[in-house]
Amino acid sequence: MSSAAPTNTRTVVEELLRRIGEGDPERIAELYAEQGDWKLDWPEAEHGRAATPWIRHRSTRADAAAHYRELAEHHVPEHVATEVERILIDGNDAVVLGEIRQTARPTRRAYRARFALHLTVEDGLVTRHHVYEDSLAVARAFEAEDR
Repeated sequence: MSSAAPTNTRTVVEELLRRIGEGDPERIAELYAEQGDWKLDWPEAEHGRAATPWIRHRSTRADAAAHYRELAEHHVPEHVATEVERILIDGNDAVVLGEIRQTARPTRRAYRARFALHLTVEDGLVTRHHVYEDSLAVARAFEAEDR
């Protein structure tokens, strides 16, 4: 990142959301610290599911880029939308509230999932990325058909 990189929590969060919307994993990852605390609120038994490989804990900037690549690989790009309803800021912490609308690439099932994203920004970089979402909606969209 350049020396003119934003350091204000709101500015960093808004830039992160803008880059996520653009969909370039490497540019998104530039806003994450080299080491960070990345968690997704899913039942532990669900981590590592073949159908949803992007859903796992992470800890590095490279992991962040991989997350966004894997997420894109498993969804239909023409059917992706995110509505951010509110961004709450408290010092270095931010909470983003909204809803994602996606379509699972392997099953072609559309889904909606409410989310809360807790971010911490330090020295202009995201050091915490915790996602709380409707994991059941996501899991159902990726479930194989009953045979």
